[in-house]
Amino acid sequence: MEPARLLRKMFEAAVEAAQPTHCIPLFLPAAPSGRTIVIGAGKASAEMARVLELHWPAPLTGLVVTRYGYAAPCTRIEIIEAAHPVPDQAGMEAAQRILQLVQGLTADDLVICLISGGGSALMPLPAAGITLADKQAINKALLQCGASITEMNCVRRHLSAIKGGRLAAACFPARVVTLLISDVPGDDPIDIASGPTVGDATTCAQALDIVRRYGITLPAAARAVLESGNGESVKPDDARLARCETHLIATPQMALMAAAEVARQNGVAAHVLGDAIEGEAADVGRVMAGIALQVATRNMPFTRPCVLLSGGETTVTVKGDGSGGRNVEFLLSLGVALNGHAAIHALAADTDGVDGMVDVAGALLTPDSLSRAWALGIRPRDSLDNNDGHGFFGALGDAVITGPTKTNVNDFRAILIS
Repeated sequence: MEPARLLRKMFEAAVEAAQPTHCIPLFLPAAPSGRTIVIGAGKASAEMARVLELHWPAPLTGLVVTRYGYAAPCTRIEIIEAAHPVPDQAGMEAAQRILQLVQGLTADDLVICLISGGGSALMPLPAAGITLADKQAINKALLQCGASITEMNCVRRHLSAIKGGRLAAACFPARVVTLLISDVPGDDPIDIASGPTVGDATTCAQALDIVRRYGITLPAAARAVLESGNGESVKPDDARLARCETHLIATPQMALMAAAEVARQNGVAAHVLGDAIEGEAADVGRVMAGIALQVATRNMPFTRPCVLLSGGETTVTVKGDGSGGRNVEFLLSLGVALNGHAAIHALAADTDGVDGMVDVAGALLTPDSLSRAWALGIRPRDSLDNNDGHGFFGALGDAVITGPTKTNVNDFRAILIS
């Protein structure tokens, strides 16, 4: 198969493996004697709700919030759309309504919580004294400072009235079953949408340390919440979480294994280098280029032909005028380091269809990407320094555009060495 087509087929297989259609039915609990309430947040939550409705044998009601353009047709569960990655009023109102929906439940009731990546921004409910504008400013600063997703979510949890186990505590004494599609390195439930139904062992003091480490200027009210300890989250041993259970129904590793199978079916050995790779996207690109060149020139540590697969969530510290995007930043850095090696193609894209703040999943790198850019008067290194990977690959016509994928298991990176 032609290299670019094979890479696209692998990416499509990765996305398909994480579709709620395959995952949700396997993890549905038995219907309760009382009410069933469905709540949730994330880019995949509406599609998760649609599939749940199809397979649920009893009455239910509910509300989930997803990203604009990611709604799915439901008849019993209300779908609300809101902004991501920077939260908006619609998301805050949805979060308020979700909390209201779980008030006054009994031990006979069941809450099914559908959580996927993006839930932190889509279900914003600031702690007392903090405004939505404050949360928006903090979110923007976190996205641009280079903090890891674990660090960002630690800060978010301690400035929230719904995350860090608070939503589960509000459901008590009902049984809570959370179904998670993981978009975070390591698949820790506390980091998926900032863990609204999971006990949180981190503290306000740790959140403050992260703020100081990255030089983030907090609004006065937000700093007061952290310094006073009033933003402390619900801890894992809290009695209100005793009837909560959590299931990971789709993960980055599952998606990478599906892509690996496509490669093997086409006679190409597949090597998964890791599903939880973090760090600056440009740095990861340079490291991966070194490994790929070692394979291409020396048949070490793997023999050709092969594909190097990886996932995780890198970061981009935006210093230029570009829009960032960790997948295109990784790919452009990789391309500059490879310098047009004839045997290496690559694809990097976010499985949710959105790379950074742009509605483009990622891009494709070919051996002639750099020479085509030069012919257009585009200097690859300047584009990289300017954090303008989207502009670079868009000009070449090599952007990968999927539209809403209805799932999210983080970044997908494939380097094909022929």
